[in-house]
Amino acid sequence: MSRPVLAVSGACAIALSLAGALPVLAQDYPARSVRMVLPFPAGGGSDLVARIIAQKFSQQLGQQVIVDNRAGASGNIAADIVAKAPADGYTVFFANSSIAISPAIYKKLSYDPVNDFAAVSMASSYPFALVAHPALPVKSVKDLVALARAKPNSLDYSSAGTGTMSHMAMEMLRVKTGTRITHLPYKGAAPASVALLTGESQVAFVVMPVAAPHIRNNRLRGLGVADKARSAVVPELPTMTEAGVKDHIALQWNGLLVPAKTPAAVQDRLYREWVAAVKSPEVVKRIRAEGAEPSGNSPAEFSAFFRSELAKWADVAKQSGTTVD
Repeated sequence: MSRPVLAVSGACAIALSLAGALPVLAQDYPARSVRMVLPFPAGGGSDLVARIIAQKFSQQLGQQVIVDNRAGASGNIAADIVAKAPADGYTVFFANSSIAISPAIYKKLSYDPVNDFAAVSMASSYPFALVAHPALPVKSVKDLVALARAKPNSLDYSSAGTGTMSHMAMEMLRVKTGTRITHLPYKGAAPASVALLTGESQVAFVVMPVAAPHIRNNRLRGLGVADKARSAVVPELPTMTEAGVKDHIALQWNGLLVPAKTPAAVQDRLYREWVAAVKSPEVVKRIRAEGAEPSGNSPAEFSAFFRSELAKWADVAKQSGTTVD
């Protein structure tokens, strides 16, 4: 009869021992390399920003930060990997805006975007620009809306795929203006942009770093920028609110998330070193050269922003009827 009692007592002793060791473990963190999982393929703009930060982040932590690209399923593969990883600070998530859209359009997810993660800090963001092929007889957002209302479903818009930010940004415009424009989903941002440049599609939301050069050389006509303020890259382009579509904001953003049960001391270390990396002069310069704006906000600020994004895209998906499965 004594055996089970000893087993329980031993388990309690081990648990207490481990609990007492947590502050020491946190103090020694990191003792080895950190894996940073990315939800997009190598070579794109977000991947480049992640690698710029990872290089400086490695220096700050004193351990190598290994970038692990796990693209697919609108970022859900990468999110699932991190959600199920040990909560020890050695697997972190360089999340992007897709994680705020997926809960709104997928009926089932293998992770909970709110309860399975803790927000550390945003990395960067850049807005989408509403652009049209030059052959389309519109010179403003007002012109586009008028044409779309006069000829429902006569216009086509390209996107990087169903459920991507370029898709949802246009769905938000349709919901806010009561217009019907036909969706042409492509397998990625590059083919969607090519479709617009060749006239295969007539209008689209394109990230500013890609859109700006085409606007400047008149290959695309800029109509509006989906942000609170005008872009320093194309300052003559009005915001969507200035153009008549109130509160139309669509940002491609990135930020650091960790498994929810990661020790607070480890989260704090990650936050301090992350902000030091993101706000370092060399990183700020390189990120801005890519057309993005560095952030480095607090965990509370990032968490509040994340929740607001979840609510916003859930409302757009509901009103537009957007679903994936």
